[in-house]
Amino acid sequence: MTWCCLEMMRRGLAACLVSVAMVGWAQDTSSPTFDLVVDAPAPLDAFLLRHAELNRFRELPGLTSAELERLVAQSARNMRDLLGTQGYFNPTVRTHLEENENARPRIRIEVDPGVAARISRVEITLRGAINDDAEAQQQRAAVNQDWGLPVGEAFSQSAWDTAKGRALRTMTAQRFPRAQLVNSLADVIPDTNEVQLFVELDSGPAVRLGPIQIDGVQRYEAEWARRMVELAGVRPGEVFDEALLQDAQRRLTESGYFPSAFVWLAPEGDPQAHPVIARVREVPLQKAVLGLGFNTDRGPRLTLEHTHHRLPGIDWRSVTRFQWESDTTTLGVNLSSPIDEKGWRWITGGEAQRQLDGPRRTVSQQWLLGQSQDTPTLDRSFFVQWDRSVTRDSAAGTLPEQATAISANYAWTRRRLDDLTAPQRGYGLGVELGTGVTLSQERRPYLRSRVRWLGYWPVGEATDRPSRLALRVDVGGVWAQAGAPVPVNQRFLAGGDNSVRGYSAREIGVPLPTGGVEAGRWMTVASVEWQRPIWRDGQRTAWESTLFIDTGAVANRPGDLSPVTGIGAGVRYNSPVGPLQADLGYGIDRKQLRLHLSVGFTF
Repeated sequence: MTWCCLEMMRRGLAACLVSVAMVGWAQDTSSPTFDLVVDAPAPLDAFLLRHAELNRFRELPGLTSAELERLVAQSARNMRDLLGTQGYFNPTVRTHLEENENARPRIRIEVDPGVAARISRVEITLRGAINDDAEAQQQRAAVNQDWGLPVGEAFSQSAWDTAKGRALRTMTAQRFPRAQLVNSLADVIPDTNEVQLFVELDSGPAVRLGPIQIDGVQRYEAEWARRMVELAGVRPGEVFDEALLQDAQRRLTESGYFPSAFVWLAPEGDPQAHPVIARVREVPLQKAVLGLGFNTDRGPRLTLEHTHHRLPGIDWRSVTRFQWESDTTTLGVNLSSPIDEKGWRWITGGEAQRQLDGPRRTVSQQWLLGQSQDTPTLDRSFFVQWDRSVTRDSAAGTLPEQATAISANYAWTRRRLDDLTAPQRGYGLGVELGTGVTLSQERRPYLRSRVRWLGYWPVGEATDRPSRLALRVDVGGVWAQAGAPVPVNQRFLAGGDNSVRGYSAREIGVPLPTGGVEAGRWMTVASVEWQRPIWRDGQRTAWESTLFIDTGAVANRPGDLSPVTGIGAGVRYNSPVGPLQADLGYGIDRKQLRLHLSVGFTF
C-alpha cells in the first residue's frame, strides 16, 4: 500500500514538472531558435518552406547541436515526401547546418526537384446501375471526357484529389446521388517518372423523385411552397437532378415568403420514389420599411413601404408604397395572389402620382388587373390598364390637358445572362405590346409598343486581362391619330441614370414653346459601354472602370427624332447585391457634367 502511494506521488510530481515545463515553453516563444532557408525553384520553395516539419521546432528553446543535427537529418525525408505530393519522385535534397557564435543557427536545404512525373495511363471503371441505364449514356461519357488529369498531364496530389472529386460529382449530379468512390490508386514508376491512375466508381441505383415534404411552414400554406418546388421540375417520378433541387431553392427564396430554403433528398428512401425534403424559414407576416436616400437626378428621397404577406380573408400579398422626391410624389398599392400550379398569379393595383417638370405639373392615376408569371429567365404578364393624366403649364396660361384611356397589354421578358446579379455575357430582351382607346373628348384607338434589349460581349478573352462591351437599345412608339389625347404615362421621356447619362431624368422630350419638355409618342435610346476590370499586383479586383456613349431622342413623329448625346466614364464595384455604379457624364448638347449613381442590376 505504501509503495503504491509513493508511486502515485512520484507520478503526480512528474506530471506537475512536465506541466510547468510546457508552460515555460509556451511563454518563451518570443523568437525562433534557428533560421530555415529552402533553395528550390519557385513556386516549390514557398510550398516547401510553408509545409516543412522543421517549422514545428523553430520556437522550441534549448535545442542542442546534436538535436539540431538529428532534425536536419530527418528533414531530407520530409522534403522528398512533400515533393512527391507535387509530382517530383526523383529529387536531390542536400541539407546543411550552419552554426555561428554571434547569430542563430541556420538550416539550409538545397533542393533539385528533378523531372516532374506525368500521367501515362488512366483507367476509370464504372460499376452499378449506370452501365445498364440506356439514358445514362451521356453521363458515362462525361465521366471519362471531363476527367481532370488526362494522359500527359503533370501529376500532383491536389490535382489527383480534384480529379477524383470531379468524377464523383459528375456521377452524383444526375440520376445517381448515392454514387461512391470505391477504390483509387496512383501507381508511381520513379525510374521513368510516370504515374498510372486507376479509379473505380460505383453509381448505386438510379433514383427517381418521390413525395415532397415541406418543413418549417407555420404562417403560410405548405401548398404554396410545394408548388414552387414542383415548378422547378422537382416532381414525383422525375429523374434526380441536383440542378433542379438548386432551382427549387432559388424559387423559394425569391418568392418573398421564405428568406432561406434548403431542398435535398431524404437520408433514406425507395430509389424509385425517393422522398424530397424542403425546409424553409418564413418571413414575418408584415414588414414596414423607412428609407432615406439621395438621387443624382431628383435629389433627396423619402420612402415608406408596408408589406402584408397574407391579407386576411383572401391570402393575397399587398405592398403599399409612398415615395417623396423634390419633383415627384407617388402613392401606390399592389396586390398579388399566391401562384397557381402553372406559376401564374393574379395581380392588381393602383398608383397616384404628382410630377413637376419645370413649369409643368402632371397629376396621374393608373390602375391595372391581370396575371403574371415570373421565373429567373422568363417573365410574362397580360393585363387591362386604366390611365388618367391632367397636365397644367403655369407658363403657358392655357387650360389643363386631360387624357384618359383604357388598354389591354402584354409584356414579355427573356434573360439569357450568365449571372443575374452581375452579368459578364449574354443578353436580355423585353417586349411590351398594348392596344387601347382614349376615353376623354373623342374615343380614338391607339397602339403602343416598346422593345428593350441589352447584350454583353467579352473582349480579349485570350489575353491576360479581358474586358467586355455592353450594348443597350430602348425603342418605343405610340400609333394614334394626331389629335388623340393619349395619357402622359402611356408616352415616353428619356434621360437619367439608366437612359442617356449626362442629362437628368425626363429631361429629353418634346420641346415646348414655354420651355421644358413634354412626353412624346416616339423614343429611341442607344448606349455602348466598355467595361474593364481593374487589376492590382496581378490579381483582378472587384472594381471596374467604364467608358460610355449614350444617345437618345423623343418626338411626336419619327421624322422629328433628333438625338442628343452624352459621353463619360465611371467606376463599378461588384458587391454581393450587385454592381455599385458611379458615372460622370457630359451632355454634349447641354454642355454640362452630371454625376449618376445607381445600385444593382435589373432587366
